[in-house]
Amino acid sequence: MENKKQILEQKLKDFEANENGLFDHGIFGLPFNIEESELVLIPVPWEATVSYGKGSSQGPKAILDASQQIDLYDPLYPDGWKRGIAMQDIPTDMYYENMQICKKVEEYLSGYFDKNINKELQTEINNDCRDLNTRVKEVTDSLLDEGKIVGLVGGDHSTPLGFLESLAEKYKDFGILHIDAHNDLRPAYEGLTYSHASIFYNALKIKNISKLVQVGIRDISDIENNIVKEEKGKIVVFSDYEIKKDMFKGISWSKKCDEIIKKLPNNVYISFDIDGLVPYLSPHTGTPVPGGFSIDEMVFLFEKILESKRKIIGFDLCEVSPKENDTWDGNVGARILYKLCLLTLKSHK
Repeated sequence: MENKKQILEQKLKDFEANENGLFDHGIFGLPFNIEESELVLIPVPWEATVSYGKGSSQGPKAILDASQQIDLYDPLYPDGWKRGIAMQDIPTDMYYENMQICKKVEEYLSGYFDKNINKELQTEINNDCRDLNTRVKEVTDSLLDEGKIVGLVGGDHSTPLGFLESLAEKYKDFGILHIDAHNDLRPAYEGLTYSHASIFYNALKIKNISKLVQVGIRDISDIENNIVKEEKGKIVVFSDYEIKKDMFKGISWSKKCDEIIKKLPNNVYISFDIDGLVPYLSPHTGTPVPGGFSIDEMVFLFEKILESKRKIIGFDLCEVSPKENDTWDGNVGARILYKLCLLTLKSHK
């Protein structure tokens, strides 16, 4: 243990923090490996069930590439990065498996829209997606057993389910703060059980998840609205419309944040779909919707979670979809990811 501490101290001494982006380091230009880091990011390059714009399987790489240009000083937690942040290698086998399953989905949907459903192919795709969730859970289990704090970088929004299942074995009670333009509460979408549009319908089946607080929602289906009502308070929706209406009437964002946080238990998981932001910040995300928030508004909300003495036990960032020869989406994603890492580390201080 002492030798490990000495190695880390020497690594920090040798690291040029003001020129981190000039060297071949890891996420955010940091020099840490997985073993040395308190917080470890799991990249999941997966978008098998995406239903509109594609590209989120490229999100982890776009974020990793853009992260090299981030200056490390941040008033949120100036020395937080020194505790160690690392990202696992992006699994190329998963990326190529995703491509193959996307082809299956394309074939399946060609019949689905003509009401000629290939049940065998439907089952096969659902099993493939369940296998992905199992793989994510196993990776998360291993990291949590090592005492790591974990974050996930998607991929589409179906990717964190296995992560949530793993956390539920560690925490007896936790709530999800869900930032998104969509509820993602459909029992299935296009006949696919593990669709990105069904992530929180599936998550609410997990024992120990006591609350789902959704913020910024501005696209909701009838069935999702009914599910919210049926859950009788387990799901709380702060729609974009209602939030903005209150703010137009003079209620401050700070007071709205207090209302949101009061609905959360002590342990909080943050699930951040990039389309929760205003569309110009994530123009190529799969299903953009007018409305949304600025990064500053979201960071303020997360800071207030820490001020309330709640603990951020993990997070995901999903649906970052880069466009070829355009680094903007990856750049925004990397900066949100850095804020999430620092605030999560700070909550474990």
